[in-house]
Amino acid sequence: MHAVPITANKKLAEYATVIGDQRYEELRGLAKAAAGRSMLHINATAYGGGVAEILQNLVPLLRDAGVDAHWAVLDAPAAFYDITKKIHNALQGMKLDLSETEKKLFLDVARENAEQLTEADVVLAHDPQAVALRHFAKDPDRAGWVWRCHIDLTTAHQPVWEFLRPFVEEHDASIWTMPQFVRPDLKQKVLIQAPTIDPFSLKNQDMPADEAREVVRRFRVDPGRPILLQVSRFDPWKDPLGVIDAYRLVKKEVPGVQLVMIGSLADDDPEGQEYLDRTRKHAGRDPDVFLFTNLDGVKDREVNGFQRASTVVVQKSLREGFGLVVAEALWKGIPVVAGKVGGIVIQIQDGVSG
Repeated sequence: MHAVPITANKKLAEYATVIGDQRYEELRGLAKAAAGRSMLHINATAYGGGVAEILQNLVPLLRDAGVDAHWAVLDAPAAFYDITKKIHNALQGMKLDLSETEKKLFLDVARENAEQLTEADVVLAHDPQAVALRHFAKDPDRAGWVWRCHIDLTTAHQPVWEFLRPFVEEHDASIWTMPQFVRPDLKQKVLIQAPTIDPFSLKNQDMPADEAREVVRRFRVDPGRPILLQVSRFDPWKDPLGVIDAYRLVKKEVPGVQLVMIGSLADDDPEGQEYLDRTRKHAGRDPDVFLFTNLDGVKDREVNGFQRASTVVVQKSLREGFGLVVAEALWKGIPVVAGKVGGIVIQIQDGVSG
């Protein structure tokens, strides 16, 4: 396990204009009660995916609120991420089972990382990758432990959930995005809290329309023609092949439409390159389909520009914990057409905002 350097300097007071004075004062009251406490967030990767993005913004804000907040990521071999991706897919409904060898490696990584835990008053372990840390902690009762689940578990493959559930229940509480995601056999204090975007981050801050168009133009996409955009990992649950099929249907009615798909190749997602390759093959030689990743130089500022220059943002998820990119597009006033799944349904007003 190693610490993630926190370089951003964020001020909670700046968000009063977004959340309103009443909520801001409530936050200040909570901050006063938590002042001087220490908090450690642990997840699988410092870059790529929603959890890392949330923590990049949340930890600096906690510090400004007076909490001694820190962020650490697991140290693990590549095989561990193959296993956790399998777990992730099983928890979202795939009929995949773990071998005893896979279970052993999963727990060995947890044990090794638990030996490097630093003291904190509260530890938040994010998603299945970090769920077993408390079990191996030297003094687990020294801190309050909370497991944060960012995944939709409504159709979880029961054998894999049964393997994880005892570790979840060792925590003092767990946080879920929606009540529907909570497994009915979970015996534990449960809290419901949807994740959030940071309106002042580089990805979401204001950008003039001409600057957004210039960003798009730099990647040889024509800002003068309609643009369909999906920003997601290249992952079976985001259905990138289905997005291309939908684009082809739209193309029959709107011949000038272009499709842009942007995804990060995250450290904890070994399937990312495979699904990117499959998506490229499905797109064929269509000159109006553009596939970009962070390796092409498409990062937060570029995503901001593409979202603002798009005609419609698509989120064709088959499963979705929340869908931060939906909130990002709606924040920018861009209509979203999305799958009616998971946390997306609490964001879009059907027929109004998407």
